[in-house]
Amino acid sequence: MIPTDFIEKKKNGQEHSSAEIKDFIGAYVKGDIPDYQMAAWLMAVNFQGMTDRETIALVDVMLHSGETIDLSHVESFKVDKHSTGGVGDKVSLILAPLANAVGCVVPMLSGRSLGHSGGTLDKLESIPGFNVMLAKKEFIRLVEKYGLAMGGQTEEVVPADRKMYALRDVTSTVKSIPLICGSILSKKIAEGIDGLVMDVKTGNGAFLPEYNQSQRLAKQLKNVGQQFGLKVISVITDMNQPLGNAVGNWLEVVESINTLKGDGPADLLEVTLHLTAWMVVLSGIEKDFDKAVHLLEKTIQSGAAYEKFLMMVENQGGDVDLVQHPEKYKRAAVIAPVISNHSGYIKAIDSYSIGMTALSIGTGRKNLQDVIKPEVGIIIEKKIGAAVNRAEPLAVIHAPDQSSWEQAQIQILNAFKITDSKVAPPPLFYETF
Repeated sequence: MIPTDFIEKKKNGQEHSSAEIKDFIGAYVKGDIPDYQMAAWLMAVNFQGMTDRETIALVDVMLHSGETIDLSHVESFKVDKHSTGGVGDKVSLILAPLANAVGCVVPMLSGRSLGHSGGTLDKLESIPGFNVMLAKKEFIRLVEKYGLAMGGQTEEVVPADRKMYALRDVTSTVKSIPLICGSILSKKIAEGIDGLVMDVKTGNGAFLPEYNQSQRLAKQLKNVGQQFGLKVISVITDMNQPLGNAVGNWLEVVESINTLKGDGPADLLEVTLHLTAWMVVLSGIEKDFDKAVHLLEKTIQSGAAYEKFLMMVENQGGDVDLVQHPEKYKRAAVIAPVISNHSGYIKAIDSYSIGMTALSIGTGRKNLQDVIKPEVGIIIEKKIGAAVNRAEPLAVIHAPDQSSWEQAQIQILNAFKITDSKVAPPPLFYETF
């Protein structure tokens, strides 16, 4: 195969054969094809797209580019959830122990922060000692013994995705639907799961803000996943404002703990219950969705979900005492509110701007050398539809220093739009496939 011919074919909008995709991706993983040629092909795919047949072939080649996790000896139905990313989306931290508490087996490989979107691994690592980089053998042991493990992608699992994603991030090809499908599904199938609940975000804080793009992605993830024998439910959920109130690693852990104790924000709880209920239905624990939601509500009320979270923290080396006593955690140097300049109703919140503001004060990495500050972040005090009076706080910034707080304050004031008329909040859910 001549790489330039392969790139030219896609540039002209032609369809690749499965063999061509296998040869090209395989050669890239081995180092026989340079980054610049892979980048050229990724850009061609970004503009021309891929057929379902090509996307299926891409997933298959990426899946088999390295090792997979074999959980076939675990007889129970194995189910996971994946979000396409947003601001304040800490659902996985609540959902995994909650699902496990009602009998679901949850092997979950998650990612790190990317741009304006937070990462589950970074949130878990804000718990001192918590080990997310589990060796494959340890990941399997935890799933076998406890039915729950939350880890990260190792170098051996789907190396094609790790190499290709790094290029996509710096070549503005992250938003390509077939490439998103290849990245998500290759990793999820490699976990050894039987079922997957996809949380596809839409709105100004999502990677695909336009609804028609979110809809296309949700449908394609379901269709392609089913080709590999997965039971898939795709739910389109709202990301026109941060989910819950906390944005920032440790702040989101604390909000997750509170939610597991039955004292979290209503929107976060509702989204978590909805997505977890689909996991329960896929697993066959409950056939009726509403009964599954009721079961999960009782499990939170009983304290069983919170106990599973503590178990997971202990199993993976985290500091259980800090989880039980979050007031002991290191506080940000500057914690102060952002005061509204106007009275009225919150009309809109620029979630992308909120995410980038959080990133600017240290919740994520602008480059590989950056060190995350787990204690910093933003607490949203007013959501869309809420009444606000002049001199009331819109948010509270937990900043590393006064200068960072002052810059973040300006960005947050610009992110909130206030009107004189009452506003209805956006729906939490749109469509389910």
